Amino acid sequence: ETAVAALDGSGVGVASVATAFPSGRAPLEAKLADTRAAVQAGAAEIDMVIDRGAFLSGDYGTVFDQIVAVKDACGDAHLKVILETGELATLDNVRRASWLAMRAGADFIKTSTGKVSPAATLPVTLVMLEAVRDYRAATGRQVGVKPAGGIRTTKDAIKYLVLVNETAGPDWLTPQWFRLGASSVLNDLLMQRRKLTTGVYSGPDYFTLD
Repeated sequence: ETAVAALDGSGVGVASVATAFPSGRAPLEAKLADTRAAVQAGAAEIDMVIDRGAFLSGDYGTVFDQIVAVKDACGDAHLKVILETGELATLDNVRRASWLAMRAGADFIKTSTGKVSPAATLPVTLVMLEAVRDYRAATGRQVGVKPAGGIRTTKDAIKYLVLVNETAGPDWLTPQWFRLGASSVLNDLLMQRRKLTTGVYSGPDYFTLD
């Protein structure tokens, strides 16, 4: 509610984590209550994290049903489903989890909570981009992708943008369909822009560290 009030009139929406972030191991009733409370407070996007215990044990039906239920609890808010790819062990599992989340109603699929290492990687993001590309071809519905965690430099960010363009195509090269969870990139991006303007680099202490 504080964030919603502070951003009132700015056009910037508020996203909120929910569903027992980052573990995803609470009962469904608690996850739904968490989601409804965030939406009621004004959240325009909800980040849920899948139950990796259920997924890795092969209980895909439970994971699917929980995403469907949380999507329903979101109402008009968009649902971003975090796969926590660092715990999924294989790229086959990443593909399976991506497809499952999209079939269950995810508006976005996201690599990581930022609490588990490895977080976002180029191979994992490639698999997720191939999944959303193939899903749109099969169903006509477009789903967004967000790699998050471990993206620290502007050069790293550019690699992801190239990957998007070459894999899913330019339709995904907008904030509506592709985002980077990379708060640590900000200082490096500011340094690179200063370099383009002045011809010399400034130290990171010249920029915000928040």
